[in-house]
Amino acid sequence: MKLIEVHVREFKSIWDSNVFKLDKTTCLVGKNEAGKTAILEALYRLNPIVEADGNFDVTDDYPRAAVEDYLQDLENGRRKPAIVVKATFGLEPPELDAIAEQYGRGALSRPEIVLSKGYARGKDGRCLLYIQVPVVESAVVTHLLETHALPEALRAEATPSTSLAQLASCLAEAGNRQETELAKAWAEAEQAANEEEKAAALERSLGLAESEPAKALRARLNDLLQKDLGLHLWQTILAAKLPKFLYFDEYYQMRGHENIEALKQRKASNKLVRSDHPLLGLIELARLDLDRVLAASRTQDLKNKLQGASNYLSSQMLKYWSQNKHLRMNFDVRPALPGDPPGMQQGTNIWGEVFDAKHLVSTGLGARSAGFLWFFSFLAWYSALKKQAEPLVLLLDEPGLSLHARAQQDLLRYFEAEIATNPKHQLLYTTHSPFMVDPRRLKRVRIVEHKGIESDVTLPRDEDGTKVLGDVLEASSDSLFPVQSALGYEICQALFIGPNNLVVENASDLLYLQVISDLLQSRARTGLDIQWTITPAGGSNQAPIFGALMGTQRHLHVAALLDLQKTNPQVIENLHKKKLLEKNRILTFAEFAGKREADLEDMFDEDFYLMLVNTEFGTALTPADLKSQAPRILGRLEEYFLANPLRNGVVFNNFRPARLLAERISSLSVPNVTLDRFEAVFSRLNALLG
Repeated sequence: MKLIEVHVREFKSIWDSNVFKLDKTTCLVGKNEAGKTAILEALYRLNPIVEADGNFDVTDDYPRAAVEDYLQDLENGRRKPAIVVKATFGLEPPELDAIAEQYGRGALSRPEIVLSKGYARGKDGRCLLYIQVPVVESAVVTHLLETHALPEALRAEATPSTSLAQLASCLAEAGNRQETELAKAWAEAEQAANEEEKAAALERSLGLAESEPAKALRARLNDLLQKDLGLHLWQTILAAKLPKFLYFDEYYQMRGHENIEALKQRKASNKLVRSDHPLLGLIELARLDLDRVLAASRTQDLKNKLQGASNYLSSQMLKYWSQNKHLRMNFDVRPALPGDPPGMQQGTNIWGEVFDAKHLVSTGLGARSAGFLWFFSFLAWYSALKKQAEPLVLLLDEPGLSLHARAQQDLLRYFEAEIATNPKHQLLYTTHSPFMVDPRRLKRVRIVEHKGIESDVTLPRDEDGTKVLGDVLEASSDSLFPVQSALGYEICQALFIGPNNLVVENASDLLYLQVISDLLQSRARTGLDIQWTITPAGGSNQAPIFGALMGTQRHLHVAALLDLQKTNPQVIENLHKKKLLEKNRILTFAEFAGKREADLEDMFDEDFYLMLVNTEFGTALTPADLKSQAPRILGRLEEYFLANPLRNGVVFNNFRPARLLAERISSLSVPNVTLDRFEAVFSRLNALLG
């Protein structure tokens, strides 16, 4: 059974959420105060894992601005109690097969059921659960007729259009007729004049007795008619398949230490606090219960069981916790001491600790970061629930809110590997963090907005309150921001389209390298290997940023080919010193041009490069015209044009000669000295590919 559609109304900030569909994993994205939590809370109460949480309360939950109007309307009979949550569940093949076996193929008009709950309460004080099962009664009748051998006379009266009640009536009438005939046969036997007549009457009575199939059908009909047919089908097959709902937020985090007697008392009186549930999950994971912890007869047995649970959770934690791979969980049970925290000074206490193998130090679980504590608490409770192999819908409110961005991505990885792959589990979570939105699975995203907050005017009720939007075109830019950020980050990553990326400074460098590489390869010489993807960084000062973004990606291999000027040697050195790139992966044009400073343009023969400049800008420059002592030809050209501006306000631009070379390469004669230098660069870069 899978949750496929939800509708929430008249609850806290929600007047009408809109009907919204759910996937195996669904992400509700919205601003603070948009009403994301209210959506989860309403859904949780439909079938909560903590049974006591299953009620709605008008005073606490009905939208405050109209609660008095609602109560008066109820008292005056102007309306019925509001339905808060309506959920549609799709039925899966095993459930449909079980229904077909007992009720026949076609017993349902569609393969789904609808459950709803609101403020109305039953005699036991609990909110009523309404169940809609789309039963096709005629299909059930057909199945009964096909599976029970009925007398021919009854078959003529019973058809698929007959209702169950009519079929029961027909069966009762047939039974009455048989009883009358049977009584008559017995009377004839008693009045028989001789043994021969008596035997004939008794033989006729045997044929008049109700058949076993008729008796079975009568019993089955009596059973089906005890309740509504849809309710009968629900109770006999589907109720056991309904998933429980688990709501989890930061208030469920473990404290890291508890008094076991106090925990046992809270459990017995049904007064557990939220932080108790993950700890009870941990104890269950250790195959223990509170009584066995308190009455353990052998210390080593208790330690072994706790250590087993600790080992399991440690391995799971490290599998998905990239922040620190040197941690290990430990749990211990000890008698209370006078100096222990308040509430833990008598009886027996359980303590959770985290051992850091890198620094050889243990700290209390409760003293770890909020993000770590959230992750571990959820892991403990969910791991215990997974062992039960029961259907479950997880409702996570702002999961990983206090986690670092990389840890949030670890959490997404956990969701995908451990929850999305579980055939019995489903996940619905809220977030406003772009790192909790998977840009590769945007179809899972639903936008949550509070229309009244977004608007400067008072809206009519049907437009006001929290809305869940399936169409992003309806959402405001603020609500879309986390999705836009997630997508932007993914696009940024996608710019590095290959596993081997060569960072250069600007677009002209990219153009020159591509053109000269193609020219060399056309002459059977060494060009740049096609495995390299050239990525312009936008200047030497941007190279460290690109190194940090790209070099830390495990699946990317990065090298840099940069200009070397007296103003940027520290930038280049920092790429190595700050471990953004290995030193042998940082190349400069100065190495290959044989100069103390060099741009890519210095790789060209000077006369050849000036020919490109003259052709593009309509000048007639010679090396003698560039009287500056600057080591780089671009520096000398910039100084020349500063003193001798180009006509018509044209400014020297080093991209234009690169474009000219690309357009006319087939008709130009590039000097061998230039080709030799570029070939040396490409050979060095290709060697880095391994």
